[in-house]
Amino acid sequence: MSTDDVEANAKFATEQGFTYPLLCDTKREICLAYGACATAEDGAAKRITYVIGADGKIAQVHADVAAREHPETLLPTL
Repeated sequence: MSTDDVEANAKFATEQGFTYPLLCDTKREICLAYGACATAEDGAAKRITYVIGADGKIAQVHADVAAREHPETLLPTL
């Protein structure tokens, strides 16, 4: 999820070769609810990963994510 708009997220997804759409939170409602933004005026959200289980409950929280290394760290969990 990103605070970017649909067009920016679509461009990024295409550039990265993602085969799925990215969610947009331009109003920062979800970012505020999950603590990724302190206010709706924040420029960008913090990088935080929430692993949500099949039961809909948060199973893990990974704060201060280093984007380049995080996928390899998270894959065993998924």
